[in-house]
Amino acid sequence: MSTRRPLRVVEEPQLCELNLHGHRIAYRQAGSGPVVVLIHGITSDSSTWRRVLPYLARRFTVIAPDLAGHGRSAKPKGDYSLGAHATGIRDLLVALGHDRATFVGHSLGGGIAMQISYQFPERCERLVLVDSGGLGRDVSMLLRAATLPGSELVLPLLAASRLLAAGRLAGSILGRVGLRAGTDIEEMARGHATLSDRDARAAFVSTLRSVVDPGGQRVDASNRLYLAKHLPLLLVWGERDSLIPASHGRTAHKQLPGSRLEVFADSGHFPQLDEPERFIDVLVDFVESTKPAAMTADAWRELLKTG
Repeated sequence: MSTRRPLRVVEEPQLCELNLHGHRIAYRQAGSGPVVVLIHGITSDSSTWRRVLPYLARRFTVIAPDLAGHGRSAKPKGDYSLGAHATGIRDLLVALGHDRATFVGHSLGGGIAMQISYQFPERCERLVLVDSGGLGRDVSMLLRAATLPGSELVLPLLAASRLLAAGRLAGSILGRVGLRAGTDIEEMARGHATLSDRDARAAFVSTLRSVVDPGGQRVDASNRLYLAKHLPLLLVWGERDSLIPASHGRTAHKQLPGSRLEVFADSGHFPQLDEPERFIDVLVDFVESTKPAAMTADAWRELLKTG
């Protein structure tokens, strides 16, 4: 059992808005110091960091966007690939006056963070992957089913109030008996509630089909992990993750011996919500104990040639 003190309640930073390329981007920003960008997963938004963001802001400049198609950000028709999301976050940082950052990505956000490190290596100081997508084929049956033809017709049913109420009730019951899986159910219910909106539903399907097919994850970054060997890399995983198994993190850690792996035994897919005190401790220690990467164009070229 953890001996850490419970976190004192701190108000979550309010949402700000910025117009990029004619579309609204919502984000939260707080603190000062080295820049840390928190990237949420599919159907989530910046509030998924609510239990850790205010405390991280005591040491860092923390920026947590609502990805395009999610939360309060615009949901236009268009490109929802990992590359498009990575470019959007790069543009948001530039617009806010920041050149480089430590990128922390959860689930889909982990795939986006890896894409940023590959697409814009000169802007990535450190990489933190939290129960990340893109590191193996396995993914939950629910997400695979959502990629099937005609899923757009079924998704509104998942957002029906009775189903969501049942999901929240199940999560509450599991939580009372000490099962961390309750957080996963609660967050999935919250995410599916957004699918009652037609534009959000279209953005969800476009995003999901860009990374998942009926057989599992279609994007696998394993063959490019060598490109991250110049980066301080932290892998955080919930041992009880039922969406993306912890074995993906262990395998990636073996491929990159210089990386750091932290498995949270009492967490599911959302360790930042299940064990926020430990999450904060681990992330702060990682940032403060590592030297930020500084990739030049020549060094990147050699890495690609010799990888």
